[in-house]
Amino acid sequence: MGESGTLLRELLRQRRVRGYPSFCREYSKAAAVLDSSLTHRYPSKAQFYRWLSGELISLPYGEHCRVLEEMFPSWTAEQLFEPYAGALNVVPRPVQAAVPMSSGELVMVHPTRSAVPYDLWTELITSVRANLDVLVYSGQFLVEQHNIVPVIRAKVKDGVRFRFVVGDESADAVVQRAVEEGTTGGLEGRVQMMRRYLREIIPLPGVEVRTHGTVLYNSIYRFDDQMLVNGHAYGSLAGQNPVLQLRRVEGGHMWRHYMESFDRVWAGAREESR
Repeated sequence: MGESGTLLRELLRQRRVRGYPSFCREYSKAAAVLDSSLTHRYPSKAQFYRWLSGELISLPYGEHCRVLEEMFPSWTAEQLFEPYAGALNVVPRPVQAAVPMSSGELVMVHPTRSAVPYDLWTELITSVRANLDVLVYSGQFLVEQHNIVPVIRAKVKDGVRFRFVVGDESADAVVQRAVEEGTTGGLEGRVQMMRRYLREIIPLPGVEVRTHGTVLYNSIYRFDDQMLVNGHAYGSLAGQNPVLQLRRVEGGHMWRHYMESFDRVWAGAREESR
């Protein structure tokens, strides 16, 4: 092993993680945040030292990269395996050290809604067993891209509850959002279309649809104990904004925070006529 090695080696050194056993303990802690099945799937001792020396043909398997990025959230896997040139003066502290234990509820941050894998949406929608809640202005993509209506028809027979809060296309906040995102008339049309789609399933038991005219800061998609939160930055389309992927954990602040937001809008929303 050369004296320089990889950036990963330097970060571990500055965090005082010395030797293979210490690394495995830290690896397992980070893996548990992502998926408990990954906790004991750390690299072999030989692999570990190749990671430090940079004697790699390609990046490690995806699950290893995910765990390493959880350990060092300020760095990508590609950066971690670059040669360390001795120019790093400040090593950022891990985000986990500065947040409460409930941070395990944050599974992943997707850079845009468009970057959320199609298969993830499909899995979340089709695996619902008790509750699916949606707070949006339109959410039309759920019907046209993910074919959610047949899923709803099938799952209400098993007692699954569905709550949709969609925009009122005539509300000032909706009209203003369309102007801000440069789709004057377009957003209102998508809202109308979504309301038309949902009208078909309103008569089903366990399906509730309401409309709202609030200023929407986040679109919320809740699937039992999983949630996607799509933020809205001024002047951009919803699909261009980051998405938080959350899971419900005991004492989790973020889950409670967003569900309370959903409930406030729900309470003030108007029931859609059947």
